Amino acid sequence: MLLSKEDSSVNLINAWRAGAVCVGQEWLESHVIISAQTIIRDWPVDTPEALQLSDLDPAVAMQPEIVLVGTGARLILPDTNLMQLLGARGIGVEIMDTPAACRTYNVLAHEQRQVVAALFIPGN
Repeated sequence: MLLSKEDSSVNLINAWRAGAVCVGQEWLESHVIISAQTIIRDWPVDTPEALQLSDLDPAVAMQPEIVLVGTGARLILPDTNLMQLLGARGIGVEIMDTPAACRTYNVLAHEQRQVVAALFIPGN
């Protein structure tokens, strides 16, 4: 699924398919954290259900106003306390499936919002 035309000034997610996202010209096939200026490849997490606040430390370090958590091909709710814990730090969090998180990330990045996408990329 094609998501966005390329814009070299920020990291945009150009496409998504089962098992990968394309940022710029690079297909990433493992869990990833993406901001406008940074890509953290091989994000070391297991499953959305097991997601802990400490797993989001790399995303929080980017000082976003919102973190989008993409949970794979379908919506899987992690511990709902994550929303409260991040909210206490002044960071919004939205949990959705990975394709929706990719689309939402691009919209917010185009608006020059401080957004970070933490994406689970399940294997093929």
